[in-house]
Amino acid sequence: MLRWNKKLCTMAALLVLFGCITSISANYRRPTRVGLLCCKQVSDVHIPRTINLTGYQHQNALAPCVEAIIFFSGEDKYCVDPKARWIQRRQKGLPEFKDI
Repeated sequence: MLRWNKKLCTMAALLVLFGCITSISANYRRPTRVGLLCCKQVSDVHIPRTINLTGYQHQNALAPCVEAIIFFSGEDKYCVDPKARWIQRRQKGLPEFKDI
């Protein structure tokens, strides 16, 4: 018959604690990648046709970032409201950058 001494009780408590900690951390989900580019506000104003856009990216809302379409032009970036009516026309022919 097994007798519960001080060492055995300590080991049992540590095993239970270890099991609780690993199950909690396994259920915690975090973003796979946090980019350096983040739109915190958007505009619905047209980007002039004279600006040569090179591509775009869709940004999901994840605080402090807001949902946005980011248009790229050389070194410039434009954060635009994805619900703006003119977005689809301006996206035509541009590559979508999936991971910046």
